[in-house]
Amino acid sequence: MEPIRQHVDAFRVSGIAVRTTNREESTPATARLGALWGRFFGEETYASTPNRTADTRIFGVYSGYESDADGAFDVTAGVAVSNGQGSISVEAGDYLVFSGQGEMPHMVIAAWQRIWQYFEAHPEVTRSCRSDFEAYEGPDKVAIHIGVA
Repeated sequence: MEPIRQHVDAFRVSGIAVRTTNREESTPATARLGALWGRFFGEETYASTPNRTADTRIFGVYSGYESDADGAFDVTAGVAVSNGQGSISVEAGDYLVFSGQGEMPHMVIAAWQRIWQYFEAHPEVTRSCRSDFEAYEGPDKVAIHIGVA
């Protein structure tokens, strides 16, 4: 399934964050994302975040890229907000949207595998590495937006 190219206007997300790398996430002993999401849902961050917008989706925002997909980056598990101290901005721009549906976390892992395969097969498509995001519309459905130049 080919991704869909979509323009996204800037918006803000507030939640909790960690800094990691793809290399660290590939090893259970150093992976941080599972604990981030566990904390997000365990502390019900989605319900207690002030300045929430009407957008009910939950977001995983990738930002603060050190370099490219091989460098360190921040991941924020959060919700869309109208403003707020500590919130981050998802940059306006063009994104390739990859969809996933199924049981967590397998469907997200499978979607990311399709993303890596897509960029390997299409070296002419350049990632912007400014902001990417996962938008969860429910417990079994995700749209992963990868910023492109």
